[in-house]
Amino acid sequence: MEWLDTFYQNGGRLAGHATHSGVPGVEFSTGSLGHGLSVATGMALTGKRDGAPWRVFALLSDGECDEGSTWEPALFAPHHRLDNLVAIIDYNKIQSLGHTKEVLDLDPFAEKWRAFGWAVQEIDGHDMSKIIAALTTIPFTQGKPSCLIAHTVKGKGVSFMEDKLLWHYRNPSTEEYQAAIIEIEKMP
Repeated sequence: MEWLDTFYQNGGRLAGHATHSGVPGVEFSTGSLGHGLSVATGMALTGKRDGAPWRVFALLSDGECDEGSTWEPALFAPHHRLDNLVAIIDYNKIQSLGHTKEVLDLDPFAEKWRAFGWAVQEIDGHDMSKIIAALTTIPFTQGKPSCLIAHTVKGKGVSFMEDKLLWHYRNPSTEEYQAAIIEIEKMP
């Protein structure tokens, strides 16, 4: 819990972008967006060729899917039948400079992944029971990589943050933080 007080601060263990340096469970972090799926695909291919029982998970943002380096492994993984690979995409429809529809429209998003040969499930990314249910059915289809599209709302549950581009990078003031906590604690 003490790490949370240093989130997004110089020298903190929880940087603005995920880092593998000292963060349990994160084995690789990327600088440029879009490289994570490429690395995960290579790890999955190695695991498949070695007959390893493990799976590889790559967490992507929807804005990251603007990158060509995301679509190369999206083509590569189904070709090599990497059913040990799981891409989880946070589809909140906001990226750093605007809504995805304005910056680079991704729709029809799920159909693109299916057309590339992935088994796709779409869920409410705020419903933990749906997340758990989806993850327990991996691979979604034998012989295909799995793509879990988690529909989310940036800042969900906090009225002044919800679906607002401003909060992509901005940290709340003490007063905003306190107001947000009050709203979150009232959520069912």
